[in-house]
Amino acid sequence: MGVIRKLNDNVNIVGSNIKKIREEQQLSQPDLCRKLELLGVTMYIADIYEIENNKRLIKDFEIKAFSMALNVSLDTLYDDTEKFFEH
Repeated sequence: MGVIRKLNDNVNIVGSNIKKIREEQQLSQPDLCRKLELLGVTMYIADIYEIENNKRLIKDFEIKAFSMALNVSLDTLYDDTEKFFEH
C-alpha cells in the first residue's frame, strides 16, 4: 500500500468547504449522497464524513461532482484554501 501524501498534515483542502456549503443548503449527508448518485458518482455517508473531516482523499471527478451537486463553482469549493499552504 502506498503512502498518502499530505499538505501540512491535510489529506484534502476542500472538505471543510463542502461541509460548510452542504450545511448552508440544509442538506444531510444522505441527501448529498443521493445527489451525487444522480450524477453517476457512488458515495456513501462514511465517504462524505471522511472527506468533510479531512480523512479521505478526493478524486478530481468527485470534486467536480460535489460542485455540480451543490450547485457551486469549483472556485467556491476552493475558497479560503490558501491557508493550507502557509507554514
